[in-house]
Amino acid sequence: MIDLHLLPWDLYSRILIAGFLGAMIGMERDLSGRPAGLRTNMIIAISSCLFTILSLYAFGGGVVDRIASNIVVGVGFLGAGALMHHKTQVLGLTTAADIWLVAAVGMAVGAGFYSIAVFVSVVSVAGIVLLGPLSHKLEGIGQARMKKKHQKDHKQAAK
Repeated sequence: MIDLHLLPWDLYSRILIAGFLGAMIGMERDLSGRPAGLRTNMIIAISSCLFTILSLYAFGGGVVDRIASNIVVGVGFLGAGALMHHKTQVLGLTTAADIWLVAAVGMAVGAGFYSIAVFVSVVSVAGIVLLGPLSHKLEGIGQARMKKKHQKDHKQAAK
């Protein structure tokens, strides 16, 4: 077991890296005017990283997987709070997925898997930015189809 009062610098760097990656993902959210931005994502990444570090070094005795699974459950609860049902749409799915992603990145950094955490962060931000316009265009097409279908259904119901 490790003395938590004198932590190795590696553990401090893990927290800083997790915070940076969470902030990077959150910055895209802020720039897009979406909820769960820079600060929220940074906090989620740092806290997931810290829980992972604690599970690896502080508790011992086979609790690593239990703490990791509880991070996932807790983050799922946060993500569920971001979801809203509005008429025929569910809003906040990307925000909920973002929260889950940032927690996973924080856990990866906390476990020492820096390269995969950086890779996932870069791919995720690039995907969100690059696929945003296509996604919005496809949503518009889908909404137009749904509107046409509802109009057709109302005409048939009126007969």
